[in-house]
Amino acid sequence: MIISAQRIKERPRLVINEFSRRLGDYKRWRDELIEIINEYQTWVESHGLASGEEDLQLYELIDSLRSDKLTIALVAECSRGKTELINAIFFADYRQRLLPSEAGRTTMCPTELRHDTSEPPCLKLLPIETRKSTTTISEYKRTPTAWTVLSLDLDSPKKMADTFQQTIKTKSVSAAQAEELGLYHPDAEATAHMLNSDGTVEIPVWRHAVINYPHPMLKQGLVVLDTPGLNALGTEPELTLSMLPNAQAVLFVLAADTGVTKTDLEIWNNYVGVGTGGKGQGRLVALNKIDALWDELSNDTSIAAAIARQTQETARTLGIGESQVLAVSAQKGLLGKIKTDYALIERSGLPALEAKLSSEVIPARQELLRERVIHDIGSMVETTGAMIEARRSAVSEQIEELQALGGENRDAIQDLVTHLRDEKQAYDQTLVSFQNTRAVISDQVKTLIDYLSVNVFDELAEKTRQDMSESWTTPGLRAGMKTLFDGALDSMEKANKQTQQIRGLVQAIYSKFHSEHGLAKLRPTNFSLLPYRSQLQKLYEEAEAFRNSPLMIVMEQHFVVQKFFATLAGNARDIFEECSAAARAWSKAIMAPILSQVREHKILMDQRLESLKKVHENFDNLGDRIAELESNRQNLENQQHVIRNMLRKINQPLPIDQ
Repeated sequence: MIISAQRIKERPRLVINEFSRRLGDYKRWRDELIEIINEYQTWVESHGLASGEEDLQLYELIDSLRSDKLTIALVAECSRGKTELINAIFFADYRQRLLPSEAGRTTMCPTELRHDTSEPPCLKLLPIETRKSTTTISEYKRTPTAWTVLSLDLDSPKKMADTFQQTIKTKSVSAAQAEELGLYHPDAEATAHMLNSDGTVEIPVWRHAVINYPHPMLKQGLVVLDTPGLNALGTEPELTLSMLPNAQAVLFVLAADTGVTKTDLEIWNNYVGVGTGGKGQGRLVALNKIDALWDELSNDTSIAAAIARQTQETARTLGIGESQVLAVSAQKGLLGKIKTDYALIERSGLPALEAKLSSEVIPARQELLRERVIHDIGSMVETTGAMIEARRSAVSEQIEELQALGGENRDAIQDLVTHLRDEKQAYDQTLVSFQNTRAVISDQVKTLIDYLSVNVFDELAEKTRQDMSESWTTPGLRAGMKTLFDGALDSMEKANKQTQQIRGLVQAIYSKFHSEHGLAKLRPTNFSLLPYRSQLQKLYEEAEAFRNSPLMIVMEQHFVVQKFFATLAGNARDIFEECSAAARAWSKAIMAPILSQVREHKILMDQRLESLKKVHENFDNLGDRIAELESNRQNLENQQHVIRNMLRKINQPLPIDQ
């Protein structure tokens, strides 16, 4: 049903900028988290409750929140209107096509659109010849000299559009050269069409492109990944094993005028659908070019029914729910935005797609960040709260103790001083035992870190690579993959058992200080390697799907298999390194609460003893001392209120409208 232009005009900004609005809300929400953490860090430092390790952890958390990116990847076979969809959703405000998407022109290299304040607006291009090395694109991103950099003239959309034409540039090379680069194989159906009549092959000039551009949505942390068709997905393992799995959403673009073709289904089954259920990323399908069904001889009801049938058939073929398939016309949507034709915009289906991206992708990313913040800082705030409560409780005991001395003589006070000295001596003996146990825990932690050492993984990967050196084939790759992943998972299993031993020792320390000296009853933070094991397992499954894909099987070359293994090993190493870093952080964090409490308890005992000594020396100051302690208690109760408020802010649920 077509909605009238008048009705659309009543809410034009909501229709046109829904995704942008939600993305802005998301950034503000993230900035508020950073503000809360900064507030907590400043407050802790001002009250003498900070520690170097916690400070570092807070700085790292703030830095990760500031650099957080929300990535949406678009995947499609050639000529499905994918780049036009990017123009329509993200760049319609330029009143023209910014990225090249004219008929017969298609993206030839993966293109990232993002914003980095440390660099000027530019287009960075990685030469296709870099495919001859086993260096990954991620590694090349850390090597600026490898890229060709073209500046962008932000004052001239036409000049920018001309610059972006580089992303679709091709060149003719011999079939042997194309095969050497892993871009062509005479027996591969997906690449056979690339052979020209003169025996040359048309290949892209560039391997990867990065557009650094200060668009409002990109400045808010959005990254858009525009990927080429089947051939690029099949010959650039990093796309399938790293870039797509790390995207928060993958938008698979189909064309209503072709339906789900054989190559569409191959891309879905081998490169897109396999990621469902991965690390929080969603899968949406844009059924594009529905304007091909806008038959002027049919009424709106018939057209809507035809689109509904194709949507249902698409969902059935791909094995997903109908709600995940959005019918759109990127071309008409872009035209509607350029002409400010709200009726055409609504009819194009773009608002529904933007709303779907907004309602599913952004809240999912928010929840992941919120969980991380609670995990990283929640226990810190709780520990700080427990420390303040210990101080308040100690002050209250001192007040009660001194108030009870009102009618006592100096001998009674001396008895209290003697009793407290004995208690302090017993505590000091416990501290000696505590230091011995800490030494044992340090040895256990060293064993844990050794299990998860990146050097151990590197040795395993190198041994596997050497074992495969005479068999760079898919069967050899399968054996190598199994060796690599079995070894990595075995190390993680040993590390997991080690963490349980460490936690048991720390729990015993917590219990001892609680039962013998009345310290707060805390539970050691748990550390699970399950998420990292799951990531490795997921990577292995995706690698198996990629290895078994038709293109990979046909293009069984030393070059392609070696590149695939290098990418696989690099991704697995990243997971292993992340796990190792998390284990090191946990090994420090698990002892932090008890170390803080042990030091705090000793300080409080010394203060209590000093207070009694002063009263013993000058009994007339008793009232002043009680008044001073009453003031301290009120100050501590105020601090408790601040901490409870911070904890509430950190744990508060996400706004419903987000």
